[in-house]
Amino acid sequence: MINKIIRILSWLLPGLVIKRWMITSAIGLLTSLLGIAIWTNLRPLYWLIEVFFSIMNILTKILPISVLGPLILLFGLLLICIGQNRSINSIQKALVPEKNTFLVDALRVKSKLNRGPNIVAIGGGTGLSTLLKGLKNYSSNITAIVTVSDDGGSSGVLRKQFGVQPPGDIRNCLAALSNEEPILTRLFQYRFSGGSGLEGHSFGNLFLSALTTITGSLEKAVQASSKVLAVQGQVLPATNTDVMLWAELEDGEKIFGESKISQSKKVISRIGYLPENPPALPSALEAIKEADLIILGPGSLYTSLLPNLLVPEIVDALLKSNAPKIYISNLMTQPGETDNLDVYQHIKAIEKQLSNFGVKNRIFNAILSQIKFEKSPLVDYYQSRGAMPVICNKEELISEGYYVLQAPLYSRKITPTLRHDPRRLARAVMFINKKMKKLN
Repeated sequence: MINKIIRILSWLLPGLVIKRWMITSAIGLLTSLLGIAIWTNLRPLYWLIEVFFSIMNILTKILPISVLGPLILLFGLLLICIGQNRSINSIQKALVPEKNTFLVDALRVKSKLNRGPNIVAIGGGTGLSTLLKGLKNYSSNITAIVTVSDDGGSSGVLRKQFGVQPPGDIRNCLAALSNEEPILTRLFQYRFSGGSGLEGHSFGNLFLSALTTITGSLEKAVQASSKVLAVQGQVLPATNTDVMLWAELEDGEKIFGESKISQSKKVISRIGYLPENPPALPSALEAIKEADLIILGPGSLYTSLLPNLLVPEIVDALLKSNAPKIYISNLMTQPGETDNLDVYQHIKAIEKQLSNFGVKNRIFNAILSQIKFEKSPLVDYYQSRGAMPVICNKEELISEGYYVLQAPLYSRKITPTLRHDPRRLARAVMFINKKMKKLN
């Protein structure tokens, strides 16, 4: 009983936008009663007053006023509590019949998230979706800007057969930000293991490709999917143009296609798009303009992160923004793509790529990296496959004016792959954001 009373009273906490409407309803009821009284020349009011005093006279003969007053007050409050509790339970059963979360708790969380910072996360692959899973615990105002140059796997097949932009990375981001029933999210991520023409495809990829054909663009398809999945924030492709990624290797050789670039065993010198300089989505540029925090990474340097910076309008918007900008380093190097590169060299690779477009100013002012790994069989396994932990040259980066934070970012769960932990990652990002605001 006490817990129920406490939960009912919690509706009066600030930020839920409930008290003002309760007071408005009460004033409305009193005003309506006054209108009825005036309309009927006050006669019902006189009758009610006479009946009220008659009842009071009878009751005060039974109990003294010092006892009767508090009893009636408590009885009135009890009726209010019962009425509000029943009303709220009825609303909750109608809105979320199968969820155990109390409606007041959900409203409190939503109110807190709605007041969260405007965050723009840029990238692709599993790294971006992992980050988004953590960030959605801190804000509802999240925009994910996703690279659309994937030409391998299910996305590549759909791209070739239907001429649509690759949906895979966007699908992962939609699932990461979804607040809908887990079964619906699992359906969106379901990958067919058999069936003629279906094997290897995920349901979400097929769904997005079909919607792209129906709506005419991937952007509109993502907007429609976001409503279905109750996405917390928005997911946007970096460009609506069908682009192909190419890379120029250190020896001058050129490779076309993201899937082939990631398999290259030679050092990458620079990358580009065909066609060159694709336009950005206006909504992506607006999100960057309004951002309180901008993040690049984690993800594959040349195939997930830098492709977003091949859109000149996005680079211009990033340079104009005064928001803190964080680069998140990968946990491990990627054979054939970032062999032997440390964090400092990752940053220099980004600066070099931007310099090819005449950009001299650096974009990022903060760096987040993994602290030295503890010994583990999983790290040993990665090293046996040619991947090494990405070393952070903290002093060197600080000497160049970067704010650097090293923290334990990897997941401790026993998994076949070494991944960032969403909560650890998001917590470290929000810590940097707080620090950067104080420094500014």
